[in-house]
Amino acid sequence: MTLTSAALIPLPVLIPLLAAAVTLILGRRPRAQRFITVFALVATLAVAVALLYFADRDGIDVMQVGGWEAPIGISLVVDRLAALMLVVSAIVLLSVMLFAVGQGIHDGDEQQPVSIFLPTYLALTAGVNIAFLAGDLFNLFVGFEVLLAASFVLLTIGASADRVRAGVSYVMVSMVSSMVFLVGMGFAYAATGTLNLAQMAVRMDDVPPGTRAAIFGVLLVAFGIKAAVFPLSSWLPDSYPTAPAPVTAVFAGLLTKVGVYAIIRAHTLLFPGGELDGVLMVAGLLTMVVGILGAIAQNDIKRLLSFTLVSHIGYMVFGIALSSEAGLAGAVFYVGHHILVQTTLFLVVGLIERQAGSASLRRLGGLALASPLLAVLFLIPALNLGGIPPFSGFIGKVALLQAGAESGSVLAWLLVGGSVLTSLLTLYVVARIWTKAFWRARADAPEGELADIGPSALIDESETDILLEEREDVGKMPPAMLVPTIWLVAIGVSLTVFAGPLLDISHRAAENLLDRSVYIEAVLGGDGQ
Repeated sequence: MTLTSAALIPLPVLIPLLAAAVTLILGRRPRAQRFITVFALVATLAVAVALLYFADRDGIDVMQVGGWEAPIGISLVVDRLAALMLVVSAIVLLSVMLFAVGQGIHDGDEQQPVSIFLPTYLALTAGVNIAFLAGDLFNLFVGFEVLLAASFVLLTIGASADRVRAGVSYVMVSMVSSMVFLVGMGFAYAATGTLNLAQMAVRMDDVPPGTRAAIFGVLLVAFGIKAAVFPLSSWLPDSYPTAPAPVTAVFAGLLTKVGVYAIIRAHTLLFPGGELDGVLMVAGLLTMVVGILGAIAQNDIKRLLSFTLVSHIGYMVFGIALSSEAGLAGAVFYVGHHILVQTTLFLVVGLIERQAGSASLRRLGGLALASPLLAVLFLIPALNLGGIPPFSGFIGKVALLQAGAESGSVLAWLLVGGSVLTSLLTLYVVARIWTKAFWRARADAPEGELADIGPSALIDESETDILLEEREDVGKMPPAMLVPTIWLVAIGVSLTVFAGPLLDISHRAAENLLDRSVYIEAVLGGDGQ
């Protein structure tokens, strides 16, 4: 580990935390808040890119906080997986923040109180990065709790009845997940006498198989709720769509992947024996199929995309459950792809609401003619999500299908079939959005005349003109919201252009994950007891 890389490791947490404190102090100066937030997130992205370079060149980097050696002290660990997640999350968090600031400047602070939003958003960023860097279960739990606190504030901004209801539901589910996580931590500590992941990995080998499987099962429930793995995913479609477009985008694209990251880390480092791989495969298959069938039944684009989000978590669980380098590499690549594409689609939905006044397929039509740019911005990530070649979605799915075929087990082949079916149904879902929202004439939409009025359209004709006057933003897409969306679409396309190097990094990350000795030696220095 070089001095340079060691000094960088805590910065993805310290930069957003310090920026959150400063922006909170500057609550009456929104311009200063915006500048500090942009600077902090750009700096975080730069640090994340540097950490990825060092991790890929030199291997795992570790910082022992306060000079206390592991396992007594707090270890911050950066391997290829953690660094990849830091980079992708930093790109998404920066892009969504720029979109949100553009929306706030256009609408005014009454619709999106910047003095509250930006410090909370920076705290959310810190929580995400704590989870990725944590070298022990306790600080992984701390990262999740920072996310929970910030998420509740972001979900309920505006304090409408629907948002508060969704926020309370989200918090209750998250608290249940946190309680299960605490129970799992207690079991793990009782069995191994430590919470340091590297030392726990060594000592877990001496735990009886039944006890080890039970501990893994409890942790899987906790992480499965956060990752929205079926049957622990029913909370998600009701929680995300009510939030503002930027909040929905970052939640849908990124936060569930923190749960997936925790599953990968626990499965490869603590419980590598494959005792629950069959359970994970069944969960992955059901997550794919149930999620996409739920999407087919939706008329609101936000809810529809929320269900596709659930279904595509199944692909990641599929790769993890294979317990092979090819499967893990496919899962790592697909996580990065899906974070970017899903976030982009939710931002595009925010633009659709701007352009047409609604996200309901019953009210939309003619968007391709009204805004060709918006049509392109939707079509590219939609095709990517559906897995059309040569996009990165196709490349990631092919990598997972090849890994499943190489496994050759009955469950693996069932998952290969389920993956193909889910991909075809995803194409059907995005084609349905395209034909109804973009291609057909707006006059042919069952409720097309209500689109400009917005979601609360239970009105009489005398109120129509008043509400239309209140919705002056209909038909207008501010450039400050368009530019970050175009930027994310371009990055999604770049995943295809640079798919070879990215898959190589994913394979190297998977190789590191499967060779636990490298992680253990880096953290403990060869003393694993």
